[in-house]
Amino acid sequence: MQTEFIINGVYVISAALFILGLKLLSHPSTARKGNLLSASGMFVAICVTLIDHQILSYEWIAVALLLGSVVGFITAKKVELTSMPELVSLLNGIGGLASLAVSLAMVLTQSLPVYVLIILLIAIAIGGVTFTGSIIAWSKLSGKLSSIIKSKAMVFKGQALFNSLLIVAIFAMGVFMSLEPLNMEYAAIFVALCLVLGVMLVIPIGGADMPVVISLLNSYSGLAACAAGIAMNNNLLIVAGALVGASGIILTSVMCKAMNRSLSNVLFSGFQAVTNSEMKIEGEVKAMSSEDAYYVLEAAQSVIVIPGYGMAVAQAQHAMKELQTLLEENGAEVVYGIHPVAGRMPGHMNVLLAEADVPYELLLEMDDVNPRMETYDVAIVIGANDVVNPAAREMEGSPIYGMPIINADLAKNVFIMKRGMASGFAGIDNPLFFKDNARMIFGDAKESINSIIRQFSD
Repeated sequence: MQTEFIINGVYVISAALFILGLKLLSHPSTARKGNLLSASGMFVAICVTLIDHQILSYEWIAVALLLGSVVGFITAKKVELTSMPELVSLLNGIGGLASLAVSLAMVLTQSLPVYVLIILLIAIAIGGVTFTGSIIAWSKLSGKLSSIIKSKAMVFKGQALFNSLLIVAIFAMGVFMSLEPLNMEYAAIFVALCLVLGVMLVIPIGGADMPVVISLLNSYSGLAACAAGIAMNNNLLIVAGALVGASGIILTSVMCKAMNRSLSNVLFSGFQAVTNSEMKIEGEVKAMSSEDAYYVLEAAQSVIVIPGYGMAVAQAQHAMKELQTLLEENGAEVVYGIHPVAGRMPGHMNVLLAEADVPYELLLEMDDVNPRMETYDVAIVIGANDVVNPAAREMEGSPIYGMPIINADLAKNVFIMKRGMASGFAGIDNPLFFKDNARMIFGDAKESINSIIRQFSD
């Protein structure tokens, strides 16, 4: 009784650390501290759980802790920031798999009340969907299985009917397992069907919507953990799972709003299916050299930088920070306009710029920069495309019409750094490239910025 009291007491402390850590994660300046507090809460929770008298093998737990720590450390050190969305997706999947494994073990090894069994079956179903769905999301983002899993939406005739029958089959097998919970064949079929459902739910979603899918799968992993916690009567697992589930749903909602789309549209329409627009943008692209860009920037008094995934690919954040310093020394104001869905996951640009030690107060949200966009002498667009596409504001026939964007085209001068004229995730032309005040600086963004830096240094 005393041991249980101590464990639950420490769980309350851990839960408080989770909540405080989540609160601190809401702002870039406190995000690192919030991450540390949350990690500390989990560490304390794991340590106090080890005094539970029901633990049978400390040896296997020690092995798992050691292996997990080594893999986590190596992964965190080696993964590039451009691959961070893929890593998050994989971690979501592992969380779902853990909930599935724990819940399945309880079903197959214990005699449980019906209501507990039902909760565990829900945890298994959500965990299975989260695991395979995350693997598919990882594949679409990374292209590692591009010969099998395409980045674009994968749809086939009768897909909706197949998915409906699959859900009915999962429900039927759940009923059979409720009647015979120790039947290994029923359990294997139930798990297999849930894994297939995860694949079927994600393959019809295009690569452009993967950031939304990742945040939704993150929510799923939390819900699976919460369900497992309810069945296990583990208060901390319930709290942690509920926090992850709720925050994931909120983040998903925020991202859908930023894309001017509903969650049902993301999940069921197939983004690529609605972006095959026949609309063509007429005009002439005007290229500019880095040397010419230097002369404009040298005279500029206010500059806004709008980063996108291309900056992550080019790893241009450090060069941009160096150029920012030179511009400031030259008397210019420099800020960064961050779109909510820039990059491939929420906060992707914030993380990149924080790595380059860009002050947090210079990272401004879309709603903060748009009202004064016309006052900026130069807007530097680095690898962003859809989030600055004025078609969302001007062209009613465009698939992204109504999507909130950063109005870069309203700045006095716009420099667009791209390798070529390829379209963004949405697969549509960008009229910004043809505006009278826009100039294209073709090539690797990092090299282009370094060339401008050299002009300042000469």
